[in-house]
Amino acid sequence: MTNLLNESVTAQIREVFAGLKQPVHLMFFGRSQNCDYCGETRQLTEEVSALSDQLSFSAYDLDADTEIARQYQMDKAPGIIIAAKDGGTITDLGIRYAGIPSGHEFSSFIQDILSASARDSGLSAAAREFLKALTEPIHLQVFVTPT
Repeated sequence: MTNLLNESVTAQIREVFAGLKQPVHLMFFGRSQNCDYCGETRQLTEEVSALSDQLSFSAYDLDADTEIARQYQMDKAPGIIIAAKDGGTITDLGIRYAGIPSGHEFSSFIQDILSASARDSGLSAAAREFLKALTEPIHLQVFVTPT
């Protein structure tokens, strides 16, 4: 199998990942049938997770691993969850990717791994206070089109 990431890109990512502070767990969700880009997304996620000892990887099938998918509220394939890892404990930070994080989304994917490792959203104090004042759950989604 040919790597999706070439040597130049992996070297750059390794350099960036040298600054990872806390362990991060990448969770891939796919389907064995009728899933465009599941193979490529899984391979990409595995290749990225192999670039640092601070990263770990697990893979799940939405149809076979329904309880885990329900636990993490994942219903997209391919899908990726970027979670915090503390020993054997996985903490869902709410970071999700639906589809393959390629093109411009790849740099966002790497940045989200760095943010998860830092355990800091980067939000200002004012934004954090505003969010604390919310009384009802909100569902925020960002959609990107490959154009």
